[in-house]
Amino acid sequence: MPKDEGLISWKKLAPGMFILEPGNSTKFKTGDWKAFRPVLDKEKCIKCGLCYVFCPDLCYKRDEEGYYISNPYYCKGCGICAQICPRRAITMVLEEA
Repeated sequence: MPKDEGLISWKKLAPGMFILEPGNSTKFKTGDWKAFRPVLDKEKCIKCGLCYVFCPDLCYKRDEEGYYISNPYYCKGCGICAQICPRRAITMVLEEA
């Protein structure tokens, strides 16, 4: 089953949509309008988790190797993770259409 199955893009929402249930943010793909996306260089990464801590959208999750990987469905491309990374292991690259 694809990971994005059951998610709704913000483009499909009616203007002025009301949020009627708590905790519904996981149902909406909110990162599909970004211009840049973070790319992790695992050679430089020290697995400190600062990207996870400072991400305003909580789009980072720890993988089985201990690296923090961003979820493209929720990442808005703000670049805070790249700025806060002490080893400069995260670079922001132009998102492809």
